Parts: sequence; C-alpha cells; structure tokens
Amino acid sequence: MKKIFLVLVCFCCFWKCKKEPIKVPVKPAVKVKIEPNDIKSVTPQEAQTFYKNPEKKYEYRTGKFNEYEYNYDVIGTDQDNNVVTGNIITHKKYGAGILYTNDKSDIPVKVEWIGYGKLIGIDSNKNEYELKIKE
Repeated sequence: MKKIFLVLVCFCCFWKCKKEPIKVPVKPAVKVKIEPNDIKSVTPQEAQTFYKNPEKKYEYRTGKFNEYEYNYDVIGTDQDNNVVTGNIITHKKYGAGILYTNDKSDIPVKVEWIGYGKLIGIDSNKNEYELKIKE
C-alpha cells in the first residue's frame, strides 16, 4: 500500500511540474540603409569585420554572417549611352554608391540588383543607369 501511495504522490508531483516552453524573444528586423557617401570611408566598426578576397568580384566586404555589405567597382551606361564608372556598396538586394562620368563629375545613386552581376542605378533626378560589376 505504501508503494502505491508513494507512486501516486510522485506521479502527481511530476505531473504538476510540467515545464513551460521557453519563449525566445524575437528580434525586430534591422533595416540597413546605405547612402552614397558610405563608400567614402570604412567605419571603425566595419574595419573589425573587413574582409578582402581577390578571387571574388567584390572589392571587400564588411559585417557579420547574413548581414554582409559588399563593395563593388561598376561600369555601365546612362540613358544616353554615355559610359559611367563608379563604386557601390550593397546589402542583400539594395545599395548605393557614386558614379563618375567622362567629365569626372560624380553622381550619387541608389542601386538594386536585377540579375547576376547586373544592377540598375537611379540618381536624385530619376535618371537610370544600367550597371555591371567590373571583372
């Protein structure tokens, strides 16, 4: 009888002590905003994660896993088929940078990936630039 009573008491104790599922706090998604002037310098925070790989198309990358920013040299044309060159920084699908025309004027642009190695850039006057990553 004592054994049955002891088993029932243990069963009740363990049944009452069910663990609550651990709730993992959800981090809000951080939206990275890249501006054209960001290409002019590497911040001290970015310098800690600076990585350069000559075998890849990007000049360098900064950041942590899944949050990398990539820096590319680009070449392309404007709407009038004038050649432009420049440098951009991208994070996932979007980025920004500065393009240079033949007369060496600089044009700040926002860019978006449209294909493998291909981007579209738009300046503040809504002019579009078709860009490719320099090989």
